[in-house]
Amino acid sequence: MQSWNTPAWCAGDWRGWLCDHGSLTRRLRAICSRLRVQRLGQRIARPNPDEYATLGLRRGQSALIREVLLICGDTPLVFAHSVVPLPGLDGPWVALSRLGNRPLGETLFADPRVRRFPLEYRQLDVRHSLYRPAVAHLAVAPRRLWMRRSQFALTGHPLLVTEVFLPALLAYPAPDSRRLR
Repeated sequence: MQSWNTPAWCAGDWRGWLCDHGSLTRRLRAICSRLRVQRLGQRIARPNPDEYATLGLRRGQSALIREVLLICGDTPLVFAHSVVPLPGLDGPWVALSRLGNRPLGETLFADPRVRRFPLEYRQLDVRHSLYRPAVAHLAVAPRRLWMRRSQFALTGHPLLVTEVFLPALLAYPAPDSRRLR
């Protein structure tokens, strides 16, 4: 299975979106006045195999999994998959279980106590379990998509957010890649 690449690495046309360290929700709101979040699901389940070690979970442990689409008008731009280990739901991440159709990014970037770890990147294809839900709302499923993920922590409790960038996003101006860290 393909591994995750770390911060110094970014890809061509997607560089501005992949490597931007700010709030993706804020960036999308700046280019789309009709941005909305559609919650696709939220459940207690087992994370994907490549998420266990990152979150410090043992194989087989469950977590809260939340999946949403960020949509401009009627056009899906980003599929997001978030994982919160269960102990965090009794602690600092308790409000996340009640977000509904509100964006997670606004919550994360509004709290100065939230620490963000480096971004990681990789291509997504049919072999990864996030591929099907990411392309489910597209008229045409591309063979590959780009995604990034980042771990956040609040009082030592982790949260992992993976964002899959959908093809329609390239029609919008990306953050200025010259200013990216």
